[in-house]
Amino acid sequence: MRAKPQVSTGNFTDSLGVGMNPTAPRALSAIRLSVLTDETTSPERQRTANHAAAASIGAQIIGEAVDLGVSASKTTPFERPELGSWLSRPDEFDVIVFWRLDRAVRSMADMSALIGWARKHGKRLLFAEGPGGARLELDMSSVVGELIATLMAFAAQMEAESIKERVAGAQSALRTMPLRWRGSRAPYGYLPAPLDGGGWTLIPDPEAVKVIERVITALVNGSTVNSIVYALNKDGVSSPTDRWSEHKGREIETPTRWNSVTLARILRSETLIGWKMASGKPVRDSEGRPVMATREPILTRAEFDSVQALLEERSINNAVRRDTNALLFGVAHCDSCGGRLYFNRQEGKPGQRPTYRCGASARGEVCEHPVNIRADWIEEYVENEFLRMTGGFKVTRTIHHPGYDPAPEIAATLAEYEAHQEQQGQQRSSAAKAAWQKRADALDARLAELEETPVIPARVEYIDTGRRMADEWWGEDTAGRRAMLTDAGAYLAVKPGRAGGWRSLDTSRVAFTLRDGEYAEGADYESANHADAL
Repeated sequence: MRAKPQVSTGNFTDSLGVGMNPTAPRALSAIRLSVLTDETTSPERQRTANHAAAASIGAQIIGEAVDLGVSASKTTPFERPELGSWLSRPDEFDVIVFWRLDRAVRSMADMSALIGWARKHGKRLLFAEGPGGARLELDMSSVVGELIATLMAFAAQMEAESIKERVAGAQSALRTMPLRWRGSRAPYGYLPAPLDGGGWTLIPDPEAVKVIERVITALVNGSTVNSIVYALNKDGVSSPTDRWSEHKGREIETPTRWNSVTLARILRSETLIGWKMASGKPVRDSEGRPVMATREPILTRAEFDSVQALLEERSINNAVRRDTNALLFGVAHCDSCGGRLYFNRQEGKPGQRPTYRCGASARGEVCEHPVNIRADWIEEYVENEFLRMTGGFKVTRTIHHPGYDPAPEIAATLAEYEAHQEQQGQQRSSAAKAAWQKRADALDARLAELEETPVIPARVEYIDTGRRMADEWWGEDTAGRRAMLTDAGAYLAVKPGRAGGWRSLDTSRVAFTLRDGEYAEGADYESANHADAL
């Protein structure tokens, strides 16, 4: 908020430090800029013109309303941070000075509202450069003044619409140009860079690519999207929004966090293979091929398809909680009802040790014999049993070579084709019919090309690491050990306790087995397989 005029000895002193005549009209200088880097309409140029215009009518500037980076097409004068604040205090000034009309409004509706406000409060509007460049003062008590203001607003609105059409046309043209980026915020994983011959293209963002590689490695190693998000936030990895702010050099006051929706959207977007996307669909050329936005895609098509397969696999059952550090979550079960045991920290109970207990009541179910057992007892028991069964096994690294199958792209292109076919016959003009047919032919041609593309089978390569399962176990934290247990199909059944069983673990209460995993009884495995990244 700008300072009010201060009373001094015999004169006034305005907010800009200039002595003023107390009988002179008080003028408010309004300065607005849509793009902060636009030198042709810079704040200094507007300020100089406004001061000269105010002086020409004997008015003196008592304050400024400076709104930078604010669009007149998207905000009314009353919605702008500084000008809106001044308009709510009409008793503090007599005249509002703008450089030109487009600094005030861009629509007839906004001008009508400003005229109504000026008439109500008896204010004058002064434009340093009116039609033809001459200074223009509008007295809103006059019908002629209102008419002139309305006509000028109409011209400003037509100019704004013309600008929108030119911008939309330019963006539409850029959208279909290979490697050309239209200048908006780049998709996560890429940054804008100058393109040879002019314009902009996209190149991989090294920092974001590291994050994407980390995410894919975690997916391959069995993590769910939720658990990956938890790890990213825990490690303070910049979110897509914050990473863009870092690139633009903007100060980040409150960091935003990763969430599963954002991460899944990034992983499922064909921008990872360099395609241009519009409204969630690939931008295609006249032959139906996707238009590339970069020479350096982050993933190949085969790698991208492998990621999609992993996401589908994880989405089948991603309900495992990741907000607990319990070793046996998902492993320990109640023998009576078969439900999971949940970690109970016993917070607020001095002297009480953490336990695992049946969660039937929390699920709204009834268990005839719910169990409750000390956590340290069964965690030690499971560790010993697991290492006894698997500790001597060799650990191999599994490298997945995904190959290539055109089926996913065929399915996506066919869906586009079918949606396009539903619009057949809706075109009235010959031009529209021709445009519809051109896109239909392009999609059909792309489908034919994909159908002729050979399938490259995926293969798996196993490499001996020279380590044993016991080495892996002792090198992991709790979350890593829990993953090893669940990957091996570990299952612990716990029965209700008996009298006197509070001194030590009664091993007759527990039964540990490996089910449906790499070490399940009868499974044809000689070593543990830990998948490497794509």
